[in-house]
Amino acid sequence: MMKLSYSTKLYYNYRLEDTIRRASKAGYPGVEIWGGRPHAYYKDMDKESISSIIDAINETGTEISGFIPAQFGYPTNLCSPIENIRKNSVEYIKKSIDTSLALGCKKVSLCPGRTLYGQGYKQGMENLNFSLSALVNYAIKKDVLLLLEPAHMLESDLILTIEDGARLIEEQGYNNMGIALDTGHCHINKESLVDAVYLLNQKQIPIHIHLDDNNTMGDQHKIPGEGTIDFVPFFRALLEIGYKGFLTVELGFDYTANPDAAAYKSKKVVLSLLEEAETAMG
Repeated sequence: MMKLSYSTKLYYNYRLEDTIRRASKAGYPGVEIWGGRPHAYYKDMDKESISSIIDAINETGTEISGFIPAQFGYPTNLCSPIENIRKNSVEYIKKSIDTSLALGCKKVSLCPGRTLYGQGYKQGMENLNFSLSALVNYAIKKDVLLLLEPAHMLESDLILTIEDGARLIEEQGYNNMGIALDTGHCHINKESLVDAVYLLNQKQIPIHIHLDDNNTMGDQHKIPGEGTIDFVPFFRALLEIGYKGFLTVELGFDYTANPDAAAYKSKKVVLSLLEEAETAMG
């Protein structure tokens, strides 16, 4: 049985404890914690803060579906040609892994980053793999699953598609790395969500799902159903492979003025689409 989760980033005007309680009230059994301020930035995570967050988790019976450090475009870049930036980025992710573990979560997402002007694809991939290898070795010791999130041309020029991500994991032998499949990213890239699911299942690569919609013109992170993605075949594919993980709704800044309303609407839409997919399977 798939379970719903909600990315806390949309609630960046709220404390993380309040966000967890609001997501639970909206009917989400899980939350994916954003590792930026004011939620779970590692420099802010003293014993008192961690204890307060864990209290909210225990109070609501919420599961943490994943942990996503603040890294898309800023302040990290794992493929940077500037050594200090690259090393600092690796250390930041390591600290974020520690924070995730302190909160009871063993799944941490990674962004491949984007090359700087003149750097080139080859050097970019060499730098990225150098960083990922260090993080993989660190995560193995901590029994943490890393989740590489393929992006789109505005966010990365290295790992764009699900196939790109799967190829890197296989070629480098990253046994403790899965793929964070973002439906919106796939849609911008004109990828088949169904084929992506089957590919990762066939290669036995762990899957983590981010649900959001768009009209292919930009990474809008709309509520499912407000863009042009056909989610029913995608959900059918997940049902067919026996996916039992979380479906994490990850919405954009257009909804920050009223994140509760967006949470309620998203839950209603996703559950309806799931029901339609189950019915279609007979």
